[in-house]
Amino acid sequence: MKNIVVFASGSGTNFQSIIDAINRGEINANISGLITNKNGIGALKKAEDNNIPTRVISPENYITEEDFANELSVQLQEWKTDLIALAGYLKKIPSSIIQEYENCILNIHPSLLPKFGGKGFYGMNVHRAVIEANEKESGCSVHIVTDEFDQGPIIAQTKVEVKQNDSPQELAERILKEEHLLYPKAIQKHLKTL
Repeated sequence: MKNIVVFASGSGTNFQSIIDAINRGEINANISGLITNKNGIGALKKAEDNNIPTRVISPENYITEEDFANELSVQLQEWKTDLIALAGYLKKIPSSIIQEYENCILNIHPSLLPKFGGKGFYGMNVHRAVIEANEKESGCSVHIVTDEFDQGPIIAQTKVEVKQNDSPQELAERILKEEHLLYPKAIQKHLKTL
C-alpha cells in the first residue's frame, strides 16, 4: 500500500476529506504523516483524532533553506513517502524536495488554473480577484507541483459558477465543497500512475 504525507498550514478540511476517502475505501493508501509549519492549527487536531503522526517543521526555524529541506527529506524518508499531498500548505516546497519527489507532489488550488495562480494567489485573494475580474466561472484544480507556483501539469479540475452577487466567502464555500470531492479522486487516480 502506498504512503501519503499531507502538508497543511490551516484548518485541514482537505486533509479531512483525504482521511474520509481512505476510510471509505476510495483511496487505496495510508496517510503516514502530517507536516505543518504551524502549531495549534486545525489540521494537527484532525491528525491527532485519527492517530496520524505529525511534525511541525517550519522554514523559519532553520538557518538555510538547505537545512529546512534536509529536515523534510529525513522525515519523508522515515515515513516511507510515496506521494505528498499539499492541502492548504502556504510555504514554498524546496527545490531539492520537488526533485526528490518528482511527479509525486500534488496541490489543490481554488481556481481554474492557469487563471488566478502564482505567488500571492491563495485563499480569499483568489476569490476576490475572480469576482473583481467579473469571471462567469471559477472552480478548483489539482496539479503536480513544480518549482514555479501553480504552474505544474493539471490533472483534474471542477468548474463552479460565479453568481452575480457572490461575496468572496460565498464563492469560497462552494468551491471548497468541490475541492473535498475532487482532491481524493485526483489522488487515487494519480496513485495508479506511480
